[in-house]
Amino acid sequence: MSIPKFLLLCFAVLILPTNHSWGDEKPVVLKVGDKAPVFSGTDENNKPWDSKSRSGKKVVVVYFYPADMTPGCTKQACNYRDALSELKREDVEIVGVSGDTPENHKHFKNEFQLNFTLLADPEGKIADAFGVKTTAGGSIDRMIQGKKVTLQRGVTAMRWTFVIDKQGKIAHKDTSVNFMKDAETVLKVIEKL
Repeated sequence: MSIPKFLLLCFAVLILPTNHSWGDEKPVVLKVGDKAPVFSGTDENNKPWDSKSRSGKKVVVVYFYPADMTPGCTKQACNYRDALSELKREDVEIVGVSGDTPENHKHFKNEFQLNFTLLADPEGKIADAFGVKTTAGGSIDRMIQGKKVTLQRGVTAMRWTFVIDKQGKIAHKDTSVNFMKDAETVLKVIEKL
């Protein structure tokens, strides 16, 4: 290989983005009023869950959070638990999504008596469908029922929330979520639908 071709190849490698593989598309940017992506995942019981079967029947709140069993994420989940109990509407479904495994989600749900679905997104595919930014995963140790348990997650999602109306459109998008007020904000959005 001649020197100019070698330099050109080196330059091309240097300017390529390092966090994308060949063939990746531009990130999704959803806006209020856009059609929500159709997505599916595995819940805390290792059972399949899909958004298509809810379309036209329910308002679906999809909230992305960094990790199970961490202080802010636990407070946010408990606020959703309490809000859903007060809401008393059969046409609203809350879905929490993180890079945690179904097993982690089962621990989290049982530990805090969560009354809604948690979807495992260890590869960040659901996050990608919504344009939610992710970073590397990790692990944390927690005492659960008197035993030390290591919770592994594939990716760490940013804390973003979406409300999808019964027509399958984005009715609310929040990319600067205040975990203490997220459920309260979402309830106000649902009341207006």
